Amino acid sequence: MENKFFTFINPYLSYIDNGHFFRKPFSWLYGLLGIVNLLLPIYLIYRAHEIKVLDFPAKFIIVFLLVLIIVAFAGWVSFQLWWERMGKIDKLSSVGDEFIATPVFSNFIQTFGEWMGTYIGLVGFGFALLSTIILGEEGNYFGNNIGIPYLRTGWLAVIAMPIVGFLIIVFSRFLAEQIRALSSIANNTRK
Repeated sequence: MENKFFTFINPYLSYIDNGHFFRKPFSWLYGLLGIVNLLLPIYLIYRAHEIKVLDFPAKFIIVFLLVLIIVAFAGWVSFQLWWERMGKIDKLSSVGDEFIATPVFSNFIQTFGEWMGTYIGLVGFGFALLSTIILGEEGNYFGNNIGIPYLRTGWLAVIAMPIVGFLIIVFSRFLAEQIRALSSIANNTRK
């Protein structure tokens, strides 16, 4: 059974078994998500143009411009997060490990949680603070119209957004570490 007719699939199976099949697409996904985060301020500008933010009263325009700066900063931080994690995907498993997809998926859960928690903490806190100080209750209306409906106004939101962001990071990290621990134990007991 060693002729080419029965073994031509071996390079493909080797590609799956050594983990490249899982690591490469996730690496591309991380890069794509990083780039999407850089484009979010452009989407916000498009959305503002669509709802004609420049026709709003001056206080809305001021809040929009300040929130745009916060979103751009959060987008840059998020881009760096995804890009940094993208570079570490190849080190998540070794050739010969039996469980190779689990560490990659675990890393995705962790990175996604870190991204979401950071983004909610930065943008949520910034929007809540600015809209509470400048817009008051009109901030909720503004958040819905510019396409960020999860953002809320009020002092409770100012306090809650960083806490929610922190809890998302902690929970995703905990979940990812549990998955990685099981994978590590399984890989080490086999050796």
